Amino acid sequence: MSKKLRTRGHRVVLNRSAGGDAGIIFFLIIMGAFMFIPMYYAIAQSLKPLDELFMFPPRFIVRNPSLENYSDLFSLLNDAWVPFSRYIFNTVFITACGTLGNLLLGSMAAYALAKMKFPGGKFFFKVIVLSLMFHPTVNQVTHFIILSEFRWVDTYLAIIVPAMASTLGLYLMKQFMESFVPDTVLESARLDGASEFRTFWVIAMPMVKPAWLTLIIESFKTLWNTGASIYIHSEQLKTFNYAISQIVSGGIARSGAHAAGIVIMMIVPIIVFVINQSKIIETMGASGMKD
Repeated sequence: MSKKLRTRGHRVVLNRSAGGDAGIIFFLIIMGAFMFIPMYYAIAQSLKPLDELFMFPPRFIVRNPSLENYSDLFSLLNDAWVPFSRYIFNTVFITACGTLGNLLLGSMAAYALAKMKFPGGKFFFKVIVLSLMFHPTVNQVTHFIILSEFRWVDTYLAIIVPAMASTLGLYLMKQFMESFVPDTVLESARLDGASEFRTFWVIAMPMVKPAWLTLIIESFKTLWNTGASIYIHSEQLKTFNYAISQIVSGGIARSGAHAAGIVIMMIVPIIVFVINQSKIIETMGASGMKD
């Protein structure tokens, strides 16, 4: 007697049994729940009145949920001598410019290193890989000297320019372009009369969509969470994350407002990640090409 084949959506499934699928789904649900616990706890903390915030042991369930912490947060920020909207603008402006600049510069440099032959190309790439070994703190003195020479200290450029020159994004894009952009496709575009920039923008960039979406997420997350910087001294140029950190210095009574600020800072990167995650998965599944 022949064994009956499993089907799913009119397709034959041969790789796992029904029990195997159930086991994997159960495992993913458990792991997803563990990953969601810190997020849920942060939201619960922001909804707790002050007396519940300091209960021991801490409780995951809010007895008397309230939005008072959020109203206190906005009241504190509105009472500051720098308007609340200014902190938000600084954060959005720095994040948008730094992310866009990192994507453009990183992808163009990666295209040159991956698809063009020029003297010193391999040496430059080795230097880029070597730079990934150093923690940003190690380079702060050097960065400060360079930024001082360019007179960028205490300006937006002090944060935006180093973010644009991040070598992590360049390395990621270079590796993807070598793997997913066939030389034959680029040669066909050049034979059809396409300029080098058009070949890069119209042919190469869509093929490495997973890489630059991942780069956007990482760059956005880093810049959005930028707090106090040794390169920025003016209060008018500081970010929303810095303003949130200053609230804590006001004492225990501001703990609720701080918890609300953490949730606000957390929501935006999560939304960006969720939106781009589906596109990354979809593009990863369709990105395989053969010469």
